[in-house]
Amino acid sequence: MALRQIVQIGEPVLRKKSKKVEKIDKKIIQLLDDMADTMYDADGVGLAAPQVGILKRVVVIDIGEGLIELINPEIIETSGEQTDSEGCLSVVGRSGEVTRPYLVKVRALNREGQVIEIEGEDLLARAFCHEIDHLEGILFVDKIED
Repeated sequence: MALRQIVQIGEPVLRKKSKKVEKIDKKIIQLLDDMADTMYDADGVGLAAPQVGILKRVVVIDIGEGLIELINPEIIETSGEQTDSEGCLSVVGRSGEVTRPYLVKVRALNREGQVIEIEGEDLLARAFCHEIDHLEGILFVDKIED
């Protein structure tokens, strides 16, 4: 188990756009494993590579239904709308109401390099959007409704 330091709001890395993973090698596999360990240790439901200081398009999510690993994820379909409270492991002690799609379909690579498509509703849809936003340098605090 290797825990990585979770970068906090104010660190420039959180505002930068992540680079596409060109090759899934031992470093990317180690990153996936470390990110999952770090997310579970912090009691989070998702973690994006920029949150551990790595500008790669890598995300891990577990809303309680098992670990989802996404490399180079992209949202390919959305529908509906939901508004709920969000927080973030990189923005400790702050939460706020954010509107997101109710249903989200994501295409990504898994750790074997295979193309996968995953559909999520409700909390999973929210987690997909939240973590993929991190890859674009966007934080949930940018989307909090007054």
